[in-house]
Amino acid sequence: MRSKQLIDLLDLNKTKLAGLLQAWGEPAYRAAQIERWLYRELVTDFAAMTNLPRGLRARLQASARIGTPRAIAETASADGLTRKSLLQLDDGQTVEAVLMLYADAPNSPQLEEPRGVHRRTVCVSTQVGCPIGCPFCATGQAGFVRNLTPGEIIAQVLGFAREVRPAALTNVVLMGMGEPLWQFDVTWQAIESLTDSARFGMGARRITISTAGEVRGIERMAREPLPINLAISLHAADDELRDVLVPLNRKYPLRDVMRAARAYAERTRRRVTFEYALMDGVNDRAEDARALAQMLHGLLCHVNLIPLNPTAASPYKRSPRARVLAFERVLRQARIPTTVRVERGIEIAAGCGQLRQVTHKSPVTGRNSQIVSVQGMTRLPRSK
Repeated sequence: MRSKQLIDLLDLNKTKLAGLLQAWGEPAYRAAQIERWLYRELVTDFAAMTNLPRGLRARLQASARIGTPRAIAETASADGLTRKSLLQLDDGQTVEAVLMLYADAPNSPQLEEPRGVHRRTVCVSTQVGCPIGCPFCATGQAGFVRNLTPGEIIAQVLGFAREVRPAALTNVVLMGMGEPLWQFDVTWQAIESLTDSARFGMGARRITISTAGEVRGIERMAREPLPINLAISLHAADDELRDVLVPLNRKYPLRDVMRAARAYAERTRRRVTFEYALMDGVNDRAEDARALAQMLHGLLCHVNLIPLNPTAASPYKRSPRARVLAFERVLRQARIPTTVRVERGIEIAAGCGQLRQVTHKSPVTGRNSQIVSVQGMTRLPRSK
């Protein structure tokens, strides 16, 4: 395909964009002009960059492109607050991105933004598939294909920014398909472009990275000056269970994850969010809550309890509402700040990888053989 030979301008950081224009004999200020068109005006056509000379626009048209994934499937919740898109990349691979609107007032079932919206959050992917292989996650069940480029990550954000105009996106979460810290440099370059005041200009505290516990990446985040929020997908408070639910735990067991989390909180003085997907009969007992509270004691943190978004290929089911609330009570009584996540998009398969799985109708890979049925496992033996 011709586009593969073109330079995706969204892949270029400030230094590389300036270097390209310098090599073309263009004055330095052209970089700032192009950045504004890309990240503020959100254009997708070089012809729209009207303050650039025609010769430069022609050269950009011949040598470069503005990565713009195409939505090949979309689904929206009945209340109009959640919209998931399956985006096709240049090589034909697909990733998911989700727009979530948070409103103060009743809303319309239309896709137009309802009245009273005060927060517009986009959830983006960092990989095609995921190498972690969590058995309750549709992305994990589908296996890993490849990493995204910085431009492919950024393009998901810009795509939804175009859709919500004249309003603006308020938050970005890297919680979609993939493990964001698996390719730290790529993810961080995308974040630097999104937070750069001369580019997209989003506040760093409005961006969250969710990791399955990639310890080296957490350690690197702690050393970075940008105050990006850290969320860790925990899902279990003992290694034997977490080895099954989050296979990365076999490389980085809980003692390493918690050591990195505590060091991160102490160094940055920022709160760490722990995501905990509640699964019926697997990790939702009162003793699980007590073990979690004990593990988090004294840590600057917040627990986000998530009733599981079930997938067709997984035996894991969501915990009953009463057990979710009981789990929350145990944590709160132990003085662990806790909330139950507002459930968004269940009826539209908003969980990671579900729309892609349904759209492609592809069989679950051999990775699914790692799933232990709830009936067969009941409960894994606990560490002594």
